[in-house]
Parts: sequence; structure tokens; C-alpha cells
Amino acid sequence: MMPAGDTIAFIGLGHMGAPMAARLVAKGFALRVCDLRADAAAAFAGARRAVAAASVRDAVAGAQFAIAMLPDDAAVRDVMLGQAIEALSAGGVAIDMGTSSPASTRAIAEAFAQRRLGYVDAPVMGGVTFARDGTLDIMAGGDADCIDRCLPIFEALGRHTWRCGPSGAGHALKAIANFANAATLVALLEAMTIGRKFGLETAFMADALQAMCAGRQHPLEKKIVPQVMSRRFATGMAMGLIAKDVGIAADLAHAIGARASIADATRALWQEAADHYGATRDQSEVARLWEDAAGVDLQ
Repeated sequence: MMPAGDTIAFIGLGHMGAPMAARLVAKGFALRVCDLRADAAAAFAGARRAVAAASVRDAVAGAQFAIAMLPDDAAVRDVMLGQAIEALSAGGVAIDMGTSSPASTRAIAEAFAQRRLGYVDAPVMGGVTFARDGTLDIMAGGDADCIDRCLPIFEALGRHTWRCGPSGAGHALKAIANFANAATLVALLEAMTIGRKFGLETAFMADALQAMCAGRQHPLEKKIVPQVMSRRFATGMAMGLIAKDVGIAADLAHAIGARASIADATRALWQEAADHYGATRDQSEVARLWEDAAGVDLQ
């Protein structure tokens, strides 16, 4: 639990902010809440042991921690640099738990550091249900000591806190995690609509793809961790054969009149890798297409 007398200002009582703030109150934290909708803050405070503040400045004044759960960079900059930085207690810590640009986060953190205030980016992964039951995944970036001070808050809100590195690292991990999830979602939707257009049943495809693409067959578990990160590159499947198979899926989509934008792009990428590195190289070596372009490796 937080040291006795510590107060948390919680700014932003939207779909995620409200259940997160409610979780903190239920865990015994002292909260002052604020939202652009004054009636929302008043209703929240009226239903729980919390204080509604008329403004961000009033919420943050004298608080040791200020949490923002806001929709975008502009809102975070306005709250943090326009009001919170002036009102936060000496030595206090501000925490951005929304999804913001890492570059913007670093700039705000530098401004806070100049005033000897802490700033932690700690975006969360998971929806409203996880916010309600305190099982969010939290990605924390910033000074290690500041993150340590925030751990009681994070432990009340989430099942695990990932220490990502310096300022902005939490937001970077959140962005790439959302990108990976979003890309996987649309790839599966395109694959299933191609299959449905061909005549496969949706429920059947869902069961089959669950078995063939998730769990032990998921690319992260089956290929990236054991093959790419180890540099073994030995799945036993040639890159050219994957390029061929993706091409068959793309050609099928075109033949039956299904959308194939992701399939076409995927075919082009695999063919580029096969042409550049050799069609007989292991499929996991497709990673080199991105590694070489970025000048990094995923070891």
C-alpha cells in the first residue's frame, strides 16, 4: 500500500479510466478525480470514497501521484504541461497510463525532470473487464526508482508490470503490441473471408485455425522465439515454399472475387525475401528482411 497520507489525482474517467479509478478506491487509495465532464467526476465521487475536483490543477495540487488516462498526445500534453507540472507535490510522480507517442512522452518527461518531478509512461493492455478485475498488463517506462514508487498502484491495477526501460519505452511496447494484434486480426479476417467465399464454414475455419495458427503453432512461440532469437533458422520449411503457398491463397482470393490486400502484400514480402536470400533458405530467415533494413537483429 502507499505511504499513509499519499494522494492520487486521477484524470480521465472514460471507459477505461473509470473502472481503473474505481479499482484504486476499492483497494484503499485516496483519490481526487477529474474529468472534462464535471458531472462524470461528481457521479464517480458520489458513488465511492473519492473527491471530485473542479479542475486538473485542483485535483493535482498537493498530490504525490497524478495518473492520466486520456485519449491522445494532445490531451496528455495539455494536462501534464499545462496544469499538472505546476501543481504536483515536490518529488511527486506523474503517470501516463493511456497510449501516447514515445517522442512526446520523452519531451514531457524531460520537462518534469527539470523540475525534479518524476514521469512514468505506463500504458495498459486489456479491456474494460480487465480494468475492473485488476488484471491489466502494465508496460512501464522511466526512471527505475520512480517505477518502484508506482508499483503499489500498478499491483492494484494489473496482473504484471513489464519494466520496459527508459522514458517512452512503455509507450513503444504498447504501440508495437497493438500493431501486432491489429495486423493479426485483419490477416485472420481476410483469410477467413477468402475461405468463406470459397465455401468453407466459418465455425469450422475458426476451430481449424485455432489449432493450426494459435498456441504451439503461433509464429511467436513456434518460430520467432526458438528459431529467430536463437539464430538456428531451422524450422525445416523453405522460404520459397511459404512464398508459393501465400501466392496460392492470394490467387484463390482473386479468382473468387474476395479482397486480398493483405495476401498480396504478404506474397510480395515473402517473394522479395526468397529472391534476395534464396528460396531454399529456412522460412524463419524471412526475419532478415526487416533486420537488415533496420540494422538490428532479434537475437
